[in-house]
Amino acid sequence: MTDTTRGTVEMTAAMVISGTIGLFVVLSGQPVMSVVFWRCAFGALTLLAICAGLGLLRPDVITRRQIAYAVIGGIAIVANWVLLFAAFPRASISIATAAYNTQPFMLVALGALLFGERITLAKLGWLLVAFTGMLLIVEGKSGAAHVGSDYVGGILLALGAAFLYAIAAIVAKKLKGVPPHLIALIQVVVGVVMLAPFADLGRPPADLRSWAILIAIGVIHTGLMYILLYGAIQKLPTNLVGALSFIYPVVAIAADYIAFGQRLQALQLAGAAAILLAAAAMTLGWTFSQRQASPEAG
Repeated sequence: MTDTTRGTVEMTAAMVISGTIGLFVVLSGQPVMSVVFWRCAFGALTLLAICAGLGLLRPDVITRRQIAYAVIGGIAIVANWVLLFAAFPRASISIATAAYNTQPFMLVALGALLFGERITLAKLGWLLVAFTGMLLIVEGKSGAAHVGSDYVGGILLALGAAFLYAIAAIVAKKLKGVPPHLIALIQVVVGVVMLAPFADLGRPPADLRSWAILIAIGVIHTGLMYILLYGAIQKLPTNLVGALSFIYPVVAIAADYIAFGQRLQALQLAGAAAILLAAAAMTLGWTFSQRQASPEAG
């Protein structure tokens, strides 16, 4: 098996795991703060073992400045999880995931504001497509059979989560050369400290099913997913990583349909498709005249 094939398998598995996290969050039946706290706690134990096994727990691996950047990124990524998980029961897993996939546009906007990066006409065009998709999703509320407890609020939470993810990605640029498993460990440790006061630890889950779901979110959706994701990133060209990342929203929408019977109405489906198309185009560098990836794509 070649590195590209192995990386493709790893990336696909990572995205399938990521796509089911909304299902696990909803099935846990736990408050959002508690779910994210236990994700961080069990994830930290898993990643601590991984980092120890890889010999990454040495003082020469990361500088104090890099630790500070990792902590800032951790605050953003953990807050991102809180907002995204809160969006699931409000707008449904499918709609929240579609809105969350506007993150490439948040990243482009931050790059332009903070680093003066140029925004091309093609990027503006795809941004318009994504914005149109968002309008269709919001408009589709009236015809949906199930829209959660606060449809528009859920969409806004998902957009906030996307913005925080983009901030974490910007901060990650300061961490080049730092082993990603170590960055992930620092981030989940930050989450444990951040959320301990809000996680209602005095009333933990009372049944084994809830504990099993929370452990799975921490060990599988955090620890194992990071191993697969970073292993794939090391083996694959960037454009293929970007292309395979869109397995995640497809799996999330499918899981929502299978588990909860969530059927997107015509406007919602069109809006979600527009956002995912625009996000894919942005990630892969498509233009309106020639919609294709770079020659590296296999």
